[in-house]
Amino acid sequence: MFKKIWKYLIDLGILNFISDERYLKQKYKKMFNKELNLENPKNFTEKLQWLKLNYRDNEMSNLVDKYEVKKYISNNYKPCDLKTIPTLGVYNRFKDIDFDKLPNKFVIKCTHDSGSVTVVRDKKNFNYKKEKIYFDLKLKCNFYNRYREWPYKNIKPRILIEKFMEDDKSDALTDYKFFCFNGKPQFMYISKDDSEDPRTDFFDMNFNHLDLHLKDPNADVMPSKPKHFEKMKKLSEKLSSDFPFVRIDFYVINNEIYFGEFTFYHLGGFFKFHPSKWDKIFGDMLKLKKFGDNDE
Repeated sequence: MFKKIWKYLIDLGILNFISDERYLKQKYKKMFNKELNLENPKNFTEKLQWLKLNYRDNEMSNLVDKYEVKKYISNNYKPCDLKTIPTLGVYNRFKDIDFDKLPNKFVIKCTHDSGSVTVVRDKKNFNYKKEKIYFDLKLKCNFYNRYREWPYKNIKPRILIEKFMEDDKSDALTDYKFFCFNGKPQFMYISKDDSEDPRTDFFDMNFNHLDLHLKDPNADVMPSKPKHFEKMKKLSEKLSSDFPFVRIDFYVINNEIYFGEFTFYHLGGFFKFHPSKWDKIFGDMLKLKKFGDNDE
């Protein structure tokens, strides 16, 4: 409970008196038990921190806004190539939502952060009071404060209601997350984040399985190559072309590709590879020279 309260306080800005660089150095030291090298970063987790401090593209704020990004996708892609999850409504305040007009199943999330999501599978069991307290608090938070990811800093806090999506072949949606370096997808992992027993498996762009996992273990049964693997590769290359690093997420639902999200700093850069050698391997893929680093 204390950790949850402390996280909320951080999101509210209790540590904003600490500069971004100092905050990231302290957090990195605590996470990895070593100093954050910003002068000559080598590991992927280091380079993500360097990008937070040194790389700016104003478009990134629109792309991490869960409502605004849908406009970007709709304006640049035909529905036959890439769809977005249908929006049922977007609201400035939780109390403005008319739940009587919503279907029995839906998804409610914040537009301005990561992870504030409630999946409603049966509206009759929806705890309105509990969810109102949760989302009212989230609307007061600034996700930038947690990991100093500057694209989130000036996003307008809103609540997004989306259609509950179901795949005829699976009880939980499968996520396909492509790690793109300087406009080229290099790795992808398959996961079912909403399942009761989440598993994650990494692959290269030839769909060779990699001896690698993060916090979740590999699946007991190797995931099969998705039917739209090559198309998702091409889409991720196009979507990532303007950025030094971005993770592009997709869903394949009933044989159609849906856009998931842009993630510019995977888990805020505060996670551990297993085995650890992959931190350097991923880091080698990310070239910083043209973005201001003379040591690459």
